[in-house]
Amino acid sequence: METALAAINAFIFLLLAALHLYWVTGGGGGMDATIPMDSNGRKLFRPGRAITLVVALGLFLFALCNLAFAGWLQVGLDPLHIRYGILLIAIIFLMRAIGDFRYIGLTKRHKQSPFAHWDTRLYTPLCLVLTINHWLLYTL
Repeated sequence: METALAAINAFIFLLLAALHLYWVTGGGGGMDATIPMDSNGRKLFRPGRAITLVVALGLFLFALCNLAFAGWLQVGLDPLHIRYGILLIAIIFLMRAIGDFRYIGLTKRHKQSPFAHWDTRLYTPLCLVLTINHWLLYTL
């Protein structure tokens, strides 16, 4: 079970990292629904290529952490550190799922934008799945 969960997590993170790399290289598909907007329809921020690349690298590192946890990748770290990495990923995605009490996550109040639509139906549920998967890995 642990190997399957870690493989699922790694696959998800690799897909998300690839999507972010697509955006870094100039691809624009899907961007309209990925940035939170205020009640006037203005995007709350405009991520540049550098920060998008940082996010892609972070997602790739999360995938590597899962592959190392499953034993499919040797990284030269103590298994306890890999385990704490799994816990940290669970915490990060739990915080993302909870949100900011305004525009993101379960606590969002602004629900009338393309981002809010997809956040409710895809982004937050995916964050909850990743939280649960990583929590299970950490506790097993």
